[in-house]
Amino acid sequence: MTGTPTTATTAAPPAVEMRGIEKSFSGTPVLTGVDFTLAPGEVHALAGGNGAGKSTLMKILQGVHRPDGGTIAVGGREVSLTSTAAAETAGIGMVFQEFSLVPTLSVARNVFLNHEPLRRGLIDDAAMVRRAGEILAGMGVDLDPRREVAGLPTGYWQLTEIAKALALDARVLIMDEPTASLTKTESEALFALIRRLKERGVSIVYISHRMEEIYQICDRITVLRDGGVVLSQPLADLTPERIVEAIVGRRMESALAWQERPAAPGPDAPPLLEVRGLCSGAVVQDVSFTLRAGEILGLAGLMGSGRTELARVIFGIDRPEAGEILLRGEPAGITNPRIAIAKGIALVPEDRRRQGLVLEHSVRENLLLPVLGGLTRGGVVDDRRGDGIVTRLVERLRIRLVSPKRPVRLLSGGNQQKVVLGKWLGRDPDVLILDEPTAGVDIGTKTEMIQHIRELADAGKAVIVISSELAELLAVSDRVLVLRGGAVTADLDRREIPDEESLQLAIQGVRT
Repeated sequence: MTGTPTTATTAAPPAVEMRGIEKSFSGTPVLTGVDFTLAPGEVHALAGGNGAGKSTLMKILQGVHRPDGGTIAVGGREVSLTSTAAAETAGIGMVFQEFSLVPTLSVARNVFLNHEPLRRGLIDDAAMVRRAGEILAGMGVDLDPRREVAGLPTGYWQLTEIAKALALDARVLIMDEPTASLTKTESEALFALIRRLKERGVSIVYISHRMEEIYQICDRITVLRDGGVVLSQPLADLTPERIVEAIVGRRMESALAWQERPAAPGPDAPPLLEVRGLCSGAVVQDVSFTLRAGEILGLAGLMGSGRTELARVIFGIDRPEAGEILLRGEPAGITNPRIAIAKGIALVPEDRRRQGLVLEHSVRENLLLPVLGGLTRGGVVDDRRGDGIVTRLVERLRIRLVSPKRPVRLLSGGNQQKVVLGKWLGRDPDVLILDEPTAGVDIGTKTEMIQHIRELADAGKAVIVISSELAELLAVSDRVLVLRGGAVTADLDRREIPDEESLQLAIQGVRT
């Protein structure tokens, strides 16, 4: 037999191969025989509803949890990831959604935290700054490693987190909702960095609820539901509708489709809330608007535009320097949150874990916190009435839990968000201010939250919604107030905004 001899080639082993992963907590199965494979130089999306098992699977890969069954191989070699140190040794790094940086330290100090280069037994600051600079330069990031983290924009915090992982020579990066705190420009810079890392052969697990990001940056997607894999395919072979169906387990109408609400009040309806000439430092500048019962007002703007700061002033967290707030035509006299709550105003804050919940307390205790005064007689809480309120709120918001007596920190992000909303619904407020109410929640929970907001408005509540997701803002609002530099630049009827691009131009101050 003659001819040109052939040379056998061996394909590179997977960067990560997890087979038959099992995990239960307190006898409750969380992962049931999960298979997950990450190829070298691949950006692999991991999606699923809140509570689907994504975080548990990645914590097993990170060495935080030990699996009850199954195997893990990294680079073709089976490993036992019994600790985060073992995962780091295997070349696995984690970029957290909630930053793990020390703000008072420099970028270099954060990058090498707990594994600082030493010289004669002392920390070698010069070597640390030089090596941090080399890592940042390799990432294509122009940043002085001597800068203190506290003085940097949020986007640079995220880049510092990535540099921290790369300093450990990570060949696998787990990114958990990495754009949750980033502006559009910062997100684009992150995507450019991900592409450069991919070219260098770094493999990335990308956890996100944002479908447009997944299609923009990822090669494949694996969807978990109820602890098992229900879909794992190249993104090029899938439509967004097919992915959403896999996540929620059923076909569903788009959560972001807007329909004019027949119950929405007209412009002649009397205002429930009026804000006149409100000023607070440089972040709220002469803001005026009205809000009617049954109306949903969206607040749009870039980060730093004053949206959250305006909400804080209305709720009494910050004191205004000028202007006034009226409720039903009368001065509200709001000087602190206690007065705002008594007047029927509630605020669901942007950071649910730090500002909206007491994480070590139970779901029950969190839901009853704003109404404890009304449940207490002679220093004793009426547990029967309290249990009734909790049961109604859990059923109304469809909060998934094992028991309301378990700590709220054990719930998924979407269910925690429902608890933050639910605790205020127990007081039946007239005005609700919702700051990023669907941040970090899956498409199914987002659909439910948007529906709850519409139902609250239909019941006569006045609702303010702050959101960085323009499609969501357009889906739920009757009017949109655009802020820039702390001032109102546009007050738009939803019917005047044909699409996201038009709202984006309004936010940027571009006239069409």
